[in-house]
Amino acid sequence: MDNTLETNAQMNEELLIKTIEEDNIVGFREEFMTLHPYDQAQFFFKLTPDVRIKVYYFLSPKELAIFFEMLEIEDHEYKGILAEMDPKYAADMLANMFTDNAVDVLNNLDKDQTASYLSIMDHSAAQEIKGLLHYEEYTAGSIMTTEYIAISANQTVRSAMYILKKEAPKAETIYYVYVVDEDERLVGVISLRDLIISSDDTMISEIMFDRIVAISVSADQEEAAKQMRDYDLLALPVVDFQNHLLGIITVDDIIDVIDEEASDDYSKLAGVSDMDTIDKNPFAAAKKRLPWLIILLFLGMFTASLIGRFEDTLSKVPIVAVFIPLIAGMAGNTGTQALAVAVRGIATGELAEISKIKLILRESGTGLITGTICGVLVAFIVFVWKGELLLGFLVGISILASLFVATLAGSLVPLVMHKFKIDPAVASGPFITTMNDITSILIYFGLATMFMSYLIH
Repeated sequence: MDNTLETNAQMNEELLIKTIEEDNIVGFREEFMTLHPYDQAQFFFKLTPDVRIKVYYFLSPKELAIFFEMLEIEDHEYKGILAEMDPKYAADMLANMFTDNAVDVLNNLDKDQTASYLSIMDHSAAQEIKGLLHYEEYTAGSIMTTEYIAISANQTVRSAMYILKKEAPKAETIYYVYVVDEDERLVGVISLRDLIISSDDTMISEIMFDRIVAISVSADQEEAAKQMRDYDLLALPVVDFQNHLLGIITVDDIIDVIDEEASDDYSKLAGVSDMDTIDKNPFAAAKKRLPWLIILLFLGMFTASLIGRFEDTLSKVPIVAVFIPLIAGMAGNTGTQALAVAVRGIATGELAEISKIKLILRESGTGLITGTICGVLVAFIVFVWKGELLLGFLVGISILASLFVATLAGSLVPLVMHKFKIDPAVASGPFITTMNDITSILIYFGLATMFMSYLIH
C-alpha cells in the first residue's frame, strides 16, 4: 500500500514538473488542485527557486496561502521564499492566511520587512495581524487566531445559524460558536451539534453552556496545551483579565506546540539545544553542542582527578579498577531513568496531583530495591568469578549505595530546579550521568580504601 502511494506521488510530481517546464498553466492547475494541501506543500518545497517563481504565476496568492502554512521548513527559510515573490503578491498571500499562521511567518522576518508587507496589505487583514504581533512569544496570545464566530445570548437559533453560514468561510473552526455580551465578554459557548439539533425559535441563552474553559492571553502555551488535553477541546477561547474574548487556539496549533515542547525537552535532556534543527553546517552544529560538552569535559577532568586521589588504593589493590565502569555506568543509567520520570511528570503536570515528597520517597524506595537486587547479584557474580567474597561484598555494597543516591539525585535535581523557576529539562542526562559518576566513584573508592587492608593478600 505504501509503495503504491509513493509511486503515485512520484508520478504526480513528474507530471507537474513537466507541465511547469512546458509552461502549461492549465495542465498544471488541473493536476495541482486535486492534491491535498499537505501534498501541495511537499511538492512546492522540493522545487528550486527558479521553478517556484513560475509557480507564483500559475497560482493566485489565495491558492498559495492554503498550503504555505504547511511548509515544513526552518524559521529562517521563510525570509528567502518570500523574497522570491513580488512584494504585493507576498502581502496578499499573507493576508489570505489564517491570522495566527501569518503572524508565525512574519515573526521570522526583520521588523522592516514585516512593516513593509503590512503597509501594502489589505487594511483589515493588516490590523488583525498587528493585533497579534505584539504578544510575547510562547504565550497563548502568540498562537491564537481571531477568525472565530461569536453570537449573542439573546438571539434565536435561526439567526445564529444565519451568522454561522455567513462567517463560516472566514472562520478557522465552526465546531464551537462563542456567546458574548454587548461588551464582548465571553459568557457562553455552544457546539455546532447543539445548534443543528435545536429548534429554530430556541433562544441561545437556553442552550448555551456557561461554565466555560478559557485561558488568559498571557498564559504559557504549555498551559493551553494541558487545558485542551484535559478537557478534550477542539478549540480554546483566549480572554483578557476582564474576560473579553480576544481569540481562540485551535487543536492544530496545539499539536504544533506539543511537538515543539517535546522536541525542546528531549534536546535538553540530551544536552543539545535546538535538536529539531538539522544543521547542514557541521560548524553550526558543533557550536550548539560545545557549551555542554565543555562543561562535561571539566566535570570529567574532576572525575579523573578524583580517581587520582585514590592512587594508593589502586596501586595496592589494582583489581578494584576493573569495576569502575560497571558502578559508574549503573549509577548513570538509573539516575537518567529517575530524571526522565521527574521531568515528564513536571512537563505533563502530573506532579501537581501528587506530593513532591511522595515522589522522592517512591524514587528512593525504587533505588533501594533495584540497588539491593543488583548489588546481591553482582556480589555473587564477582565471588564466583574472582573467588573473593570480600571483593564481591565491596562491589555489591557500592552498587547498592550508588544506585540509591543516583535515583534520589535524578528525581530531586529537577524538582529543585523547577522550584526555582528553572526549566528542569536542563538537568540533562549527560549532566546527571557525570554527577553520578563522581558520586559513585567517591562511594566505591571510599569503601575500597576503608577495606583495603582486608583486600591485600
